[in-house]
Amino acid sequence: MSQGTSEHSHHHDPNVKKKQLNRLSRAIGHLQYVKKMIDSDEDCSDVLIQLSAVESALHSLGKEIINEHITHCIAHAIENNDEDAIEDFKKSINRYL
Repeated sequence: MSQGTSEHSHHHDPNVKKKQLNRLSRAIGHLQYVKKMIDSDEDCSDVLIQLSAVESALHSLGKEIINEHITHCIAHAIENNDEDAIEDFKKSINRYL
């Protein structure tokens, strides 16, 4: 996966990062369960329901990351007139959406 081209550095609140990583770990666990469901030939409707839950979890995580980035990283970039960081974020949002 590619990363942004900006050279700006920033640090995230360790508590926020821990919550985000925990959410991601849960989504990975759900996705692994979906894989087992498919391998076990479980009902397609049940698989789709679980896939929907994974997608919802990832979407929620994405919203959290966007909010965190706007609140801290982009606010800092605006204060420092870091046009590259702002442009990178715009590109990321366009890809995410």
